[in-house]
Amino acid sequence: MTTTHRAFLDDTDCHLDEFRDQVLRETDLADYPHASDVRSNVLVYSAGAAAQSSRRAVQSELVRALAHGPGVVVFEGGFTDDVVDAARAAFFDIIATQRAAGSAAGDHFGTPGANDRIWNAAQKLALHAPAVFAEYYASDVLALICQAWLGPRYQVTSQVNVVNPGGRQQVPHRDYHLGFVRPDELAAYPAHLHQMSAVLTLQGAVAHCDMPIESGPTMLLPYSQRFVAGYIAFNRPEFIDFFAEHHVQVPLRKGDAMFFNPALYHGAGSNTSSGIRRMANLLQISSPFGRAMEAVDRAAMVRAVYPVLRTMKAAGRPERDLVNVIVAAAEGYPFPTNLDRDQPVDSLAPPSQVDTVLAALADDMSPEALAIALRNQDDRRTP
Repeated sequence: MTTTHRAFLDDTDCHLDEFRDQVLRETDLADYPHASDVRSNVLVYSAGAAAQSSRRAVQSELVRALAHGPGVVVFEGGFTDDVVDAARAAFFDIIATQRAAGSAAGDHFGTPGANDRIWNAAQKLALHAPAVFAEYYASDVLALICQAWLGPRYQVTSQVNVVNPGGRQQVPHRDYHLGFVRPDELAAYPAHLHQMSAVLTLQGAVAHCDMPIESGPTMLLPYSQRFVAGYIAFNRPEFIDFFAEHHVQVPLRKGDAMFFNPALYHGAGSNTSSGIRRMANLLQISSPFGRAMEAVDRAAMVRAVYPVLRTMKAAGRPERDLVNVIVAAAEGYPFPTNLDRDQPVDSLAPPSQVDTVLAALADDMSPEALAIALRNQDDRRTP
């Protein structure tokens, strides 16, 4: 990634010319001796060949590719057909059960029922078909790249997405973690967090069917993860237009696995096919280190402090003081949550506990009403 000497970023750092200079470059296969091909600027590896090479050498190359290179790699044959077929059948069983229960899931870019989504698919697969889960996550290709990016004790979560014919593309975006922050708050996070955010997560997608271009495989903008101000920039119209002009898509075969830096500009493509139900298992693999030392009942803290906050507000205390108290007491990040019940249909993330308390204070909600709102929020978040 590029570096910056500015402690904080803002709109003045969102220069399209600088972004163009970072992105418009060619991937040279000679720079990545363990890769087998370059397709549309994306590095392609053979799962079989990678398994026969020096593990640390391949991992070192993958880190370089994800951080400073194109930011995205594909492993051909990462999952065998029998493993993928068994998982695909299990996932469709789960989807059928969800639909029979009337709980069609929405997602970041499709209204409920337009596509098929399994939130928390890793847990659901483990409970529904533990033997299938075990064979699936025994994949050493998955372990190879997760260990390279995150170390040996990573945490796997996943969502299965089936984009049906006619499914529309996503708006290009970045993901973890600043990708879920409201645009008007991004500049409040220091520049070093803009750079650190992406190294806490690895994103992946396992193809559960053949994905020709007309089925809408992920749209990618190689090298875009290098742009330090990219989290602030990705909502700007000129950057969206640049993505529309320069993004690439790589067709995948069943069992291929794509992995990318979460700061890479990307988005699901439109499924213009006549009959392909494009199924991918979307993987988010996280560092185990993003946790506090103590388990804290923040809802109890909020309930205790909220009457004091109302008194402070009535006494004319500055809003900054009130926000400081709320942030110290309440949970400020909306994840992890139960996305079956707490779905981000109209935004990239549901409200955090901080958002709930701020809204309650703005509306002069009673402590009793806030307690109900917090309980309902906790219920939605419970697995």
